[in-house]
Amino acid sequence: MLWTKWTKGFYFIRSNERSKILFRSMMYSGDIIIACRSHQQVLIALLEEYNSLFGLTVKVLSREEDDFPGGYHYHMRKDIVKKMVNGEIKPYIFHMSWTLNKVNKLEYMKQMGMWFVKEQCIGKQVDEIFAGEVDTTDNTETCCSAEPIIQCFYRDKPSVVPCRDAPAKDSNGQSFW
Repeated sequence: MLWTKWTKGFYFIRSNERSKILFRSMMYSGDIIIACRSHQQVLIALLEEYNSLFGLTVKVLSREEDDFPGGYHYHMRKDIVKKMVNGEIKPYIFHMSWTLNKVNKLEYMKQMGMWFVKEQCIGKQVDEIFAGEVDTTDNTETCCSAEPIIQCFYRDKPSVVPCRDAPAKDSNGQSFW
């Protein structure tokens, strides 16, 4: 079975001897991960190998289901994203895979109303955020917003609010709305 087209970027793993051996092998594959610049391709290869050699059971979520959408849906399935925006679909989790870099992921998550981390906490260590404070155990109010932080970046990318005045990201530039 070829899982490369099905990976969503998040996994549920049961702790047993086979899975422990799998992830031990993954740790020993650090050089390959660095060379590939991604752990996903290495994990997929190991999953295929361990399924074949050791009977490791692997179940894969179909990307046609809408309970666990991801970057594939964001970039390729506007129909599903529109259902999310309209509240017809309420995903359990959304992983912004299939996206070039962290900057784009953050922009797209903010544009979709899926971002709740306040600006003053992004990319900072705890001691930077709470300089001099003794008790930093409850950083919820400081770093987390109760409401999504929505910001428009691109008119042609999915969004929870119309971003018609924002620049286009892609060459065709057609508005999502």
